[in-house]
Amino acid sequence: MAMMPRMELRQGQSLVMTPQLLQAIKLLQLSHLELQDFVEGELERNPLLERTDDAGEPALPNGGGEAAMAADQASYERAERLNTQEGMEGRLGTGLENVFQNEQPQVARLDTQGADSLPITGGAYGGAGGSFEEGPEGFESSLTVEASLHEHLSAQLDLAVASPAERLIGRHIIDGVDDAGYLAEPLADIAARLGVDEARVEAVLRIVQSFDPSGVAARDVGECLAIQLRDRDRCDPAMLALLANLPLLAKRDYAALKRICGVDDEDIADMVAEIRRLDPKPGRAFGGSAAETVVPDVFIRAAPDGSWLVDLNPDTLPRVLVNQTYHARVSRAARNDEEKAFIAECLQTANWLTRSLEQRARTILKVASEIVRQQDGFFAHGVEHLRPLNLKTVADAIGMHESTVSRVTSNKYLTCPRGVFEMKYFFSAAIAATGYGEAHSAEAVRYKIKQMIDDETPAEVLSDDAIVTRLKASGIDIARRTVAKYRESLRIPSSMERRREKLAMANGGR
Repeated sequence: MAMMPRMELRQGQSLVMTPQLLQAIKLLQLSHLELQDFVEGELERNPLLERTDDAGEPALPNGGGEAAMAADQASYERAERLNTQEGMEGRLGTGLENVFQNEQPQVARLDTQGADSLPITGGAYGGAGGSFEEGPEGFESSLTVEASLHEHLSAQLDLAVASPAERLIGRHIIDGVDDAGYLAEPLADIAARLGVDEARVEAVLRIVQSFDPSGVAARDVGECLAIQLRDRDRCDPAMLALLANLPLLAKRDYAALKRICGVDDEDIADMVAEIRRLDPKPGRAFGGSAAETVVPDVFIRAAPDGSWLVDLNPDTLPRVLVNQTYHARVSRAARNDEEKAFIAECLQTANWLTRSLEQRARTILKVASEIVRQQDGFFAHGVEHLRPLNLKTVADAIGMHESTVSRVTSNKYLTCPRGVFEMKYFFSAAIAATGYGEAHSAEAVRYKIKQMIDDETPAEVLSDDAIVTRLKASGIDIARRTVAKYRESLRIPSSMERRREKLAMANGGR
């Protein structure tokens, strides 16, 4: 068969990811903080975009035209008239000499008195005599800035170390201390970066570990506690043996600890009490990065008829619009094709951004409404009534793709009478029911396991097998390994550790 070139026409369909479509997809998965940063960047780049004010009216652009200039000039002249003596007397309805006539300020007469004899007038918030603690100056001087842990340690380093080389090593050690007060960087890495012996870095570390707060710059919990005990003169061989076996202390295996430390019941109780008085995170007294409050994107409220009202949070929606008037003016003033192309591109980008923001808001509202419809039992009765739900169920109900629902629910929160929840919280795997009953949500089963363990008594601590039996009695078909996985996700120890802990608490810690 001969091979020869030829031309053919074929018709097909394909999805082309335009830049505008990519932008719309990107906006869907952004949190409201990330969205605000993105919009701020677009406002700086695009002169046709502008932010609306609280009243919902567009703000005037830079160089907003003769009308804006006339309005500004009129406002300025009106303010000037009101600030004159005639204007103020007109507003007050009397002369200025009749206002607060008993509290006239003293005026220095420079022609008859020297500079040293100037009278002291009353402060803005004080009486006639005034005070250094009154007035705006006193208020500003009272403002303080809380020192960070690194600043606190650096100040002590400057006083404790005189050698510039050791100060440099100390600075690198302090930079490696995290918010909890622990040295997170290995000494070998610091020594290699500075080109010095590790022993020299170790010597400077000992100096830093003597700083306040006690236990700072430790490399593990045992060293942190040992430093604090050493400062209290309580670091004896028995206590060092206890610190070397902290996992046994966490398991409350006091019998093994007594054997290792060579002490009796009374001594081990005193040692444990001494350990509990220490601070395993000495750096937390200085705080860390500021905690960010979760701002919900959707409000869920109960309606009088028993249904639920779903509203978007207006504070999380950027208010931007396209200034068509400014676009028309600058289009007429364009002098060449390059400027015209730039203005056209800015208009297209601005229009696509406003449409994408509007589409994002509608999509979030649609997904949130469907979540509320599917999880009506949770909002009405609590976690036990949370139903199993997946992305496909919501996507099919609202006519969207699963990936779109996944992007919408990422980094989005809703608030309801039961608290603030991430939208992904309502998507949970299904746990089969015994017989032909309805499946249970994994989150609801996890909640029931926690309730059972919270209701335990020292005489009856439930094992994983016992929990499985109780769950099957309530209509939940679950395996033992699944119960163990859910228990570990809740950070609940095993039944043996819980029994040991409850008995220790019942015996007063012995």
